[in-house]
Amino acid sequence: MFNTIRLLSTGLATVLVGISLSTHAAPATFDAELLAIQTDWATANYTTAEPQREAAFDKLIVRAAALSSQNPKRAEALIWEGIVLSTAAGVKGGLGALGLAKQSREKLEAALAIDANALDGSAYTSLGTLYHKVPGFPLGFGNHDKAGQLLQQALKLNPNGIDPNYFYAEYLFEQGRSPEALQYLE
Repeated sequence: MFNTIRLLSTGLATVLVGISLSTHAAPATFDAELLAIQTDWATANYTTAEPQREAAFDKLIVRAAALSSQNPKRAEALIWEGIVLSTAAGVKGGLGALGLAKQSREKLEAALAIDANALDGSAYTSLGTLYHKVPGFPLGFGNHDKAGQLLQQALKLNPNGIDPNYFYAEYLFEQGRSPEALQYLE
């Protein structure tokens, strides 16, 4: 039932494409802490052993929430908090995953309200992926029509971006529209 939420950790993993990552010392600025969260997300997602992944994401959730609460008008912080929450949902699985997915949706919607263009429209991409992957009513809030609309909006803002093209292609493929999906993969 919640296997689709597990796909979020894999699916949203490509959000890092195009964002440069580096090792970090003690972050002193917003940009440094945002980069540190991105870097630690990549570490937790790609290199942390399965038994430790949930704990790593639990710590990252706290850091991402702190950054966005300290910078309530910065859409970038809310986007990354949403990404961390959705990835943690995929790691956690089960009923607890839906709560994290709902929190992610709230953060991404808040980011859109502040600046829909932030991070090349990444909030649209991440939110569209959530609506695509989360189960629909009565279990969750998933909605394939809304997913398609959000992913198309992401493409309008970032037509050459790998993330919106990949996730829209995945959406089309899973809708049985393989020839169209191939155009976006190419």
